[in-house]
Amino acid sequence: MSGPKTPLRIGNASGFYGDRFDAMREMLTGGDPLDVLTGDYLAELTLLILGRDRLKDPARGYARTFLRQAEECLGLAADRGTRIVVNAGGLNPAGLADAVREVAARTGAPVRVAHVEGDDLLPTGRFPGALTANAYLGGAGIAACLEAGADIVVTGRVTDAALVAGPAAWYFGWGPDAYDRLAGATVAGHVLECGTQATGGNYSQFAAHAADLRRPGFPLAEIHEDGSAVITKHPGTGGLVDVGTVTAQLLYETGGARYAGPDVTVRLDSVRLAQQGPDRVLVHGVRGEAPPPTLKTGLNRLGGFRNEVVFVLTGLDIDRKAALVRAQMDAALDAAGSRPAHVRWELARTDHPDAATEETASALLRLVVRDPDQDAVGRTLSGAAVELALGSYPGFHVTAPPGRGAPYGVFEAAHVDRADVPHVAVLPDGTRRDVSAYDGPTRPLEPVEPPEPPPYTASGPTRRAPLGHVVGARSGDKGGDANIGVWALTEDAWPWLAHTLTVARLRELLPETADLTVTRHLLPHLRALNFTVEGLLGEGVAAQARFDPQAKGLGEWLRSRHLDLPEALL
Repeated sequence: MSGPKTPLRIGNASGFYGDRFDAMREMLTGGDPLDVLTGDYLAELTLLILGRDRLKDPARGYARTFLRQAEECLGLAADRGTRIVVNAGGLNPAGLADAVREVAARTGAPVRVAHVEGDDLLPTGRFPGALTANAYLGGAGIAACLEAGADIVVTGRVTDAALVAGPAAWYFGWGPDAYDRLAGATVAGHVLECGTQATGGNYSQFAAHAADLRRPGFPLAEIHEDGSAVITKHPGTGGLVDVGTVTAQLLYETGGARYAGPDVTVRLDSVRLAQQGPDRVLVHGVRGEAPPPTLKTGLNRLGGFRNEVVFVLTGLDIDRKAALVRAQMDAALDAAGSRPAHVRWELARTDHPDAATEETASALLRLVVRDPDQDAVGRTLSGAAVELALGSYPGFHVTAPPGRGAPYGVFEAAHVDRADVPHVAVLPDGTRRDVSAYDGPTRPLEPVEPPEPPPYTASGPTRRAPLGHVVGARSGDKGGDANIGVWALTEDAWPWLAHTLTVARLRELLPETADLTVTRHLLPHLRALNFTVEGLLGEGVAAQARFDPQAKGLGEWLRSRHLDLPEALL
């Protein structure tokens, strides 16, 4: 009778399309060999970009960066015994798999290539007007490819965490009802998926570790048979792995206590973290539930055209200068008879009094327009702005003349019955294996009743100071919604945070959210709150309706706001 399996060592070499090119080689050579190396190349915006690529050439639609990485690293991965699993196939996983085979033949790398397909629902005609329509698949297809001996597995739109959960299910032989174990691997996958965000990148507590963060190493996980995992990185690489960096990534782009996926619904309120040693964080106690009966489907469509012009306002009378040029532009657009459908002005007071340089004496007035008609945002806007050059506020100039306008996309999420979505593993020998059948139970996604906040009795003196002195935060986007994860930096600060940062207080601190639906979730084991702000980002990142279209800085804005903080916490 064989004993328990050794932990699965699985790393990540890409958090987005455009991430550090050398990361794949670094992860293959930087430490003890990995069993599996993953790469996440897809995001909502990426699929829009790939969809436009496919319009120009149906043979495209995949992340071409991966091909160049493969040319360098396929032989190295084969020598190290490391399998590679990536979602770089995008909208054309079969095309990328063929291209990888050509690279392997040309470089002499002895690798077997498989791919996963079925997520692309555009050919079904169910979503008229969509440029892309992709269901989020789970890890079953990846597991089937690895079981068939694949060295390289290329997928389309699987969930980011499936790149880890699929290999873990294959390696340990977990069945589809191993909910707790699958949930543990899914959490590990969520921590790894954004690359260096787990090793100190985009970390609100960076100041204490700045010297180590110039080039953070990419993360890896040692996943155990019970679903627990240790998050770490190769020795000698930059960055850090501690409870804070892992907490930050766990809260990134998540919502309530139930985190639904196609394989399992993770109970985020069960996750426990423990520092096991330098750059080693144990993730344990994770519980899972049956997955929902539907699969999320991401839809991208072309929303029209957008353009912008940034007016530079220098020195005195900034508000009056802004009012003058706004009135002039409004009149010019009305006179042209083709006023853009959406007009947004934003004045950024970047100016300083008695400034030593002209740049620091200047404010920026940004005008963004969107319309279905390219001329309305191109020729009309450009003409109106340029014609003001000699007849507007003193010191008139712009950062760049407006161009013709560029197409923008709109993202929305739909949900389809999982039985209506094919999930096919195309094995190294070309055999097609349908793995879409799921006869296990499903569970509709329901909110978790929030627990009672820990008791807190206010006492002692307070001091007016930034909230960030006692909390960390990370924020991000999901379509048109934003999420803000906030965690207490100390155990003592957690009861204060849970009672103080209510939805009403968040709305006061972030006035942009005042008229929006905001939902607060408590995650006591992480000493964390997670807020979902519906509609803050309009029609999603590609529409670029907001200064920070992915809400990346929203958490840092919150941390910069001042509150009366207990001196005992400072």
